[in-house]
Amino acid sequence: MGTIRLTAAQAMVKWLSVQMTDDGERFIDGVWAIFGHGNVAGLGEALHDVGEALPTWRGQNEQTMAHTAIAFAKASKRRRAMAVTSSIGPGATNMVTAAALAHVNRLPVLLIPGDVFANRRPDPVLQQVEDFDDGTVSANDCFRPVSRYFDRVTRPEHLLTCLPRAMSVMTDPANCGPVTLSFCQDVQAEAYDYPEAFFEPRVWRIRRPEPDAGELAEVVELIRAAKNPVILCGGGVIYSGAEEVLGAFATRHQIPVVETQAGKSALAQAHPMNFGASGVDGSAAANAVSENADLVIGVGTRFQDFTTGSWALFKNPARRLVSINVAAYDAVKHGAVPLVADAKVALEKIGAALGDHTAGAPDAKLRSDWLEAVTAHCAPRAGGEGDRPLDAEVIGAVQRATGEDAVAMCAAGTMPGALKLLWQASQGGYHMEYGFSCMGYEIAGAMGLKLATPEREVICFVGDGSYMMANSELATAVMRRVPFTIVLTDNRGYGCINRLQTLGCGGASFNNLYATSNIVAQPEIDYVAHAASMGALAVKAADIPALEAEIAHARGRDRPTVIVIETNPAEGPGFGEAGHWWDVAVPAVSDREGVRAAYAAYLENRMQQRLVD
Repeated sequence: MGTIRLTAAQAMVKWLSVQMTDDGERFIDGVWAIFGHGNVAGLGEALHDVGEALPTWRGQNEQTMAHTAIAFAKASKRRRAMAVTSSIGPGATNMVTAAALAHVNRLPVLLIPGDVFANRRPDPVLQQVEDFDDGTVSANDCFRPVSRYFDRVTRPEHLLTCLPRAMSVMTDPANCGPVTLSFCQDVQAEAYDYPEAFFEPRVWRIRRPEPDAGELAEVVELIRAAKNPVILCGGGVIYSGAEEVLGAFATRHQIPVVETQAGKSALAQAHPMNFGASGVDGSAAANAVSENADLVIGVGTRFQDFTTGSWALFKNPARRLVSINVAAYDAVKHGAVPLVADAKVALEKIGAALGDHTAGAPDAKLRSDWLEAVTAHCAPRAGGEGDRPLDAEVIGAVQRATGEDAVAMCAAGTMPGALKLLWQASQGGYHMEYGFSCMGYEIAGAMGLKLATPEREVICFVGDGSYMMANSELATAVMRRVPFTIVLTDNRGYGCINRLQTLGCGGASFNNLYATSNIVAQPEIDYVAHAASMGALAVKAADIPALEAEIAHARGRDRPTVIVIETNPAEGPGFGEAGHWWDVAVPAVSDREGVRAAYAAYLENRMQQRLVD
């Protein structure tokens, strides 16, 4: 067997460049890099030499580069991914938040932070975090709890085992998530005689686990016996490519479908069995069928508290819970009857076993009444002069100005709940990072989404709070000419949390809006000028009609457009028919009457929680 002498860094990039999907594409699309003394001489040199066989892109911040990579993987339905490399120290720890985001959302990303010298000769090196009790620890150990697989490369031959393990994790539908390969900087530059066979192209297939016969039979019997079943559609439906199968299954067996944040747009909102969003930010139609359900069939969901109304939503005393999931960890949550299998395979096999069986058809009027209410709520109000629009009006304006190919995306603040509730998505027309709800994901994520789906119109909703946290990848998108539209809603602070503080928990407005923070002067930030300074096409929309017009004008441009519109921070997007209680702990003792009233309501609502079947 022949060998080839390479540095460890050269070997890593050469190997990554030939790892393929069964679609004939490279699984790792490329590498985002900010170089420093921990990776510039090793990985930097290797990436330069490999060229377009594994392209390198420069970002502005390690965390947001990783957000771009994660969004790319999400939009690619986990069938492709990106790598991100940093120096040691702050460059590495900047990526820890992104690793947590990918871990929570079960999304593949390859993180390659530089590390200290394995030989320890120059210890302590610049930016080294020393553990006084453990000489094997570095800053990169922060990645351990937020990585699905972690390895430290302290010898060149370690790549022979750690790289295949990394790929096996990122392509495993049950174990998918972030991989961290902590790459000691001296090892990156060391040479080794690698087997030539190691660099032969390899195809990685995404497996589809078949269901256990006993579990399948039990689930089929539960569905046959149910009078009012409901399907809770999670992101696993989309990652499985089961959208069409789910739609046909729901129609044939007359079972309504309700959506999680990750599962929204698996079925278009126009699908007659799509009853809309579930839970805290849920539709009146979805929550009505969920409250009445005697069987909740979760498909590809981890049953997050927003989805379940903190486990107070499913009120039927006869309720049973089924969980169809590739991950056994998720399939047994809250006493569910598990069916560990790929979503598409599971639905096909359940459907075949059910034959022509139908449940009692859901009340279609619930759905039609809800959609009428959405249209009315998103229509422009007849406000007075200077009256700022609500977030619902902003959503309505964007919806009217876009077509079937539009994808609405967001991550944190008011808009995730408002969009889940009100955005009428086409199939695949929704991208939300709400597992970690990470402020600052939005702009970088929009770039990753557009890179993965260049044929679609990408609309990024971001509040002024998230924009202030992380906006620098806007410059990257301009430089790379990646076009998408940012709708920046300016409500002068953290309006979402201010409403939770005051309306939800009975507290005083404090430290969320600029007006109630400990400041000397109210900031007047010119977001248009700021975005324009990075090269974006930026405008301010004075009102809802102007916003609609600017959305249309942005279409077809070759770089990002930022549209700023001032919104009302006091009034939320929800209204009486929608939404559900959310378990946010309220102080048991307070001198404030509003807090005492909120605590009494909290105790009453908590009595409705049913944590285990």
